[in-house]
Amino acid sequence: MERKSSFLGTVGALWGLAGVVLLLLSATLRLSPLAVDAFSYPFAWYHWLALIVIVLGMAYAEGYKGFQQAFSPRTAARARYLRENPNVLHAVLAPFFCMGYFHATKRRKITSISLTLGIIVLIILVRFLTQPWRGIIDAGVVVGLVWGIVSLLVFSVQALGREQYPFSPEVTE
Repeated sequence: MERKSSFLGTVGALWGLAGVVLLLLSATLRLSPLAVDAFSYPFAWYHWLALIVIVLGMAYAEGYKGFQQAFSPRTAARARYLRENPNVLHAVLAPFFCMGYFHATKRRKITSISLTLGIIVLIILVRFLTQPWRGIIDAGVVVGLVWGIVSLLVFSVQALGREQYPFSPEVTE
């Protein structure tokens, strides 16, 4: 049985998705200049090899497996759930709700928080690298993030525009 969406639910869903996209876009815009700057350094053959391996690896691991196969469909499902089950707190904190930090299964919360902490640790470690290595890694991350933004937008249109959406929001009832 399809529930009727309300103004609060619709605004919450759109705010949640916009907040997540803005977060990913912000990271992309901050890392892109560092990735481009790497090319102002002389590249040896092993730099080119590392660039190819890292960009392709991040496209697959972060973009396809991480975003397209997991994060994006679930985030869109959570936005759809919020639209159909409006709640003031969930709407106000919609980006965090959509990312699964609360009102989620125990496993989803643990996974979301663990991934966030792991990403923070990796960000700190990569900051210690010098160019062109930092830029090479950042190039791979940018490719993964762009893939993630596009996949999130595609899944969001599907989740909010179709009558049926096959992905679970992984919420607690």
